[in-house]
Amino acid sequence: MIRIEHLRKEYPTAVPLKDVNVEIHKGDVISVIGPSGTGKSTLIRCINMLDKPTSGKIFVDGEEITAKGSDVARIRRKMGMVFQHFNLFPHMTVIENIMSAPMDLLGKSKQEAYDKGIELLRKVGLGDKALNYPDVMSGGQKQRVAIARTLAMEPEIILFDEPTSALDPTMIGEVQAVIRDLAKQGTTMIIVTHEMKFAREICNRVFYMDEGGVYEDGTPEQIFDNPQKEKTRQFIRHLKVLEYSITSRDFDFIGFNTQIEEFGRKNRISQRTIYNIQSYVEEMCMQIILPQLKDLFETLVTIEYSEENDDADVVIRFNGEPFDPTKSDNELSLMLAKKATDNIIYSFDPEQKLSNRVDAQIHWRQ
Repeated sequence: MIRIEHLRKEYPTAVPLKDVNVEIHKGDVISVIGPSGTGKSTLIRCINMLDKPTSGKIFVDGEEITAKGSDVARIRRKMGMVFQHFNLFPHMTVIENIMSAPMDLLGKSKQEAYDKGIELLRKVGLGDKALNYPDVMSGGQKQRVAIARTLAMEPEIILFDEPTSALDPTMIGEVQAVIRDLAKQGTTMIIVTHEMKFAREICNRVFYMDEGGVYEDGTPEQIFDNPQKEKTRQFIRHLKVLEYSITSRDFDFIGFNTQIEEFGRKNRISQRTIYNIQSYVEEMCMQIILPQLKDLFETLVTIEYSEENDDADVVIRFNGEPFDPTKSDNELSLMLAKKATDNIIYSFDPEQKLSNRVDAQIHWRQ
């Protein structure tokens, strides 16, 4: 239904989309998630050409909408868009807002547009609000009117740009309920959202956006339960990350220890957990791993703290020949390292530059 090839969008001060390549099939309900500034809204605005791509191609039902001379207005009628801020005409009643575009663009008679508009208002639970003006309605009601207005154009695809972000929390559910009903009817939808629970429930695919494109594309089960890529995992688990690269035996260990302390305090990690992280890193890195490495070495320490689970994962990667620190002869340091953690796992992957890897889990302890 939609095919995107090497899509790029540049602004004077940013490049949110660098190289997007995806296919969207009829009946897909896709949630687009990711950190702010990663091009989520830009993607759907480019799909219906509200923002003109810098380069690349977009095909809708086999027609290239980005081609020179393309009838953008005609192809765009296949796509409806629901914005964050409703964009209703304040001087028109609700039913007039819905009737306007079908009459002007689709050639519908006033009676046809009225009958369809009333039907759609009932569908979104607002059949008794037809003669109201937008300014007397709640945010949730306005957004449902905006959805009805979009449906009145009989689109094959609906694009939602953060449809609940401007709403009071008490009104989010009523808009989500309408979108759920559309999904059950097989409507093709692309939904930019920051509501993770809703994204998981509503869709059959998830786009996680980062690094200028669709960083990971998968089912809700894959993305939310078993993400394949690091940044996806960090985002889903609400991870705070500290990385420290060691390239010399004479590195500033005191400075690194201070960074761990500051990282912990900034993210409100318990003092006990901060101490356990520091203790583990000192024993495992300083006393066990570094003494085994030759003069030319590289070690990367990554500390990931999960706000959701209130625990920390410490990953130490280093180069060189296989060396399992969990079998070290330094029994005292190994004992102290184990005391600070819940589990330590060693693995070796010769395909990686830093082929040795040690994973440790640290939970808050009384």
